[in-house]
Amino acid sequence: MTVKVQVYSDYVCPFCFIAEVPLEQAIQGKDVEVEWMPYELRSYPAETLRVEDEYLPRVWKDSVYPMAEHYGVNITLPHVSPQPHTHLAFEGYQFAKERGKGNEYNHRMFQAFFQEEQDIGDIDVLTKLAGEIGLDESEYREALVSQKYRDAHKKALERAAEVDITAVPTFIIGDSVLRGVRSKEALEQVIEVESRKVAKAGGSKRG
Repeated sequence: MTVKVQVYSDYVCPFCFIAEVPLEQAIQGKDVEVEWMPYELRSYPAETLRVEDEYLPRVWKDSVYPMAEHYGVNITLPHVSPQPHTHLAFEGYQFAKERGKGNEYNHRMFQAFFQEEQDIGDIDVLTKLAGEIGLDESEYREALVSQKYRDAHKKALERAAEVDITAVPTFIIGDSVLRGVRSKEALEQVIEVESRKVAKAGGSKRG
């Protein structure tokens, strides 16, 4: 029986990118289904962070770079300033998810921003990235221009509010909620507990 893992994240959150690594290690060889869920740290039209200000360089020096080194993640403070809003990228995620490429798209967004310093708030950049993972670029662009997936994204954000997501990354593993980057071992422990619950529930239904 499959254990479902939902990971709430934002594409401009470096800790969300780092969190991919221990999660991938923890689920290896296990019957686990991962779904990445959107959460906007600073929704449009709120101001986003600027790399020229003191806050971002300090947080990266004190927290992001040491954690990235610990988990072996190649990451760079992007000099895209101000940081992009992520609603367009997330609408594109809904497009990709509908075509079975949601998790692949999610990873490509992180790579583009944190390793290549690309502006993932720009529709041209997003369209090119979508094409790189095999999505139809003209269909993708039209979906964003027409706001076809705006309501789907809005509902996903409403769902985040319903389950009390206030920070990212947040993992919902079965009935358990973990906030912040977690080690492979911590994730494995929770997955094991939830796996036993799922198996027990399956056995009860068959009985």
